[in-house]
Amino acid sequence: MIEIVAIDTPELGDRSYLAIDGAVALVVDPQRDIDRVLAAAAARGAAITDVFETHIHNDYISGGLALARQTGAAYHVSAEDDVAFDRDKIADGDEVAAGESMRVRAIATPGHTFTHLSYALEDAGTSQTVAVFTGGSLLYGATGRPDLLGPEHAAALAAAQYASARRLAALIPDGTSVFPTHGFGSFCAAGPSGAGASSSPAGASTIGEERRTNPVLTLDQERYVAGLLASLDVYPAYYARMAPANAAGPGAPDLALPASENAAQISSRIAAGEWVVDLRQRRAFAAGHVRGSLSFEFGDSLTTNLGWLIPWGTPLTLLGDTPDQIAAAQRDLARIGIDHLAGAATGTAGEWAGTGRLASYPVSDFAGLAAALQHQPVTILDVRRPSEWAASHIDGAVHVPLHELPARLHELPRTAIWVHCQAGYRSSIAASLLHAAGHDVTTVDDDYSQAGKAGLPLTGNSASPD
Repeated sequence: MIEIVAIDTPELGDRSYLAIDGAVALVVDPQRDIDRVLAAAAARGAAITDVFETHIHNDYISGGLALARQTGAAYHVSAEDDVAFDRDKIADGDEVAAGESMRVRAIATPGHTFTHLSYALEDAGTSQTVAVFTGGSLLYGATGRPDLLGPEHAAALAAAQYASARRLAALIPDGTSVFPTHGFGSFCAAGPSGAGASSSPAGASTIGEERRTNPVLTLDQERYVAGLLASLDVYPAYYARMAPANAAGPGAPDLALPASENAAQISSRIAAGEWVVDLRQRRAFAAGHVRGSLSFEFGDSLTTNLGWLIPWGTPLTLLGDTPDQIAAAQRDLARIGIDHLAGAATGTAGEWAGTGRLASYPVSDFAGLAAALQHQPVTILDVRRPSEWAASHIDGAVHVPLHELPARLHELPRTAIWVHCQAGYRSSIAASLLHAAGHDVTTVDDDYSQAGKAGLPLTGNSASPD
């Protein structure tokens, strides 16, 4: 019996897969920190013989080449991809035997990229298709976005995505489980699965289920393509660096922690314009932090937001509660190519500040914002993405998406600023950027659904917040 193990990376909204039949294992779309894959295979007594890439990834650094080199596995990458390393070229219709019982068939599914492949996994003994690994093609309730190779290709790739999904539905039996790489919060997804499928267990859907519910298989091509293109929103700036890095052939990351830094070193780094990022809980940061440091609370949203905002190549120092927190953050960041930490420190804000005075700013909620508006002029700053703003926003608010804020700080008035987002995480980042730049700021750590309930006037394309 073939066992399929999902290796989740919720920090990036992706999944890698390990398929095992007895002593043999194959891997699909491994993340860069390959020790997780190696541990999963070792725990099951299986040797990895084959590694498959569905496409040259745009949202993370692949671990495929490093994994193949370490294990001696064959590395299967599309024959149409222009890469700088040797690989086992694979193309539409090719079949690969893994051990005695597993057979993999490549199916061309362009749409997310021009050279995208999906892989049908068959039980060689019964010829039954037991799984299909769909990468960034057919997702749970949606498909991969078609614009990451440039907006000029989006319409053509959207049409190709439609044809690819239809081809999969025609070739693969309805009862076959679907295992996508994207669609669990990744910005590579377009449509509802970008969030809604994040908690779906691996193999939760089948070709038959997608045939009944997925817009790409229920709508005609014109409506699907128009809806897909209309749903596209901004995506992280670091995505532009991922495909070239993957085509060049990335190695395994060095996850050794840097030496611990003292208060004087931390202060010197801030003065030099380097980024010093505080991983503590965002309310703890607001209550007291090293002046000039920035708040990126450790959790699933850290990698995407920090990678999106930091000027690439800027020296980065992490401040955290424990060495384990620093190590986990370093691992997360290595997945997108932030390979080297300039420094790190653990402990308390007081220890990091040394003899310096801690900085702080207020935290409130939407009810507090409504009350403040009754007594003083306040600039309301909304840092959500354009699609969120268009759906609903506070009347009179200023809109500067978080990813644009560092370059647009000079546009904001020197009056009191209350900053909000959808749930508080992005507003805490924005507040730390504003405060470091000398603004009088209050962060709204509240869910946007409470804005209307607090009596704040809302406007937008929907009558109520999403």
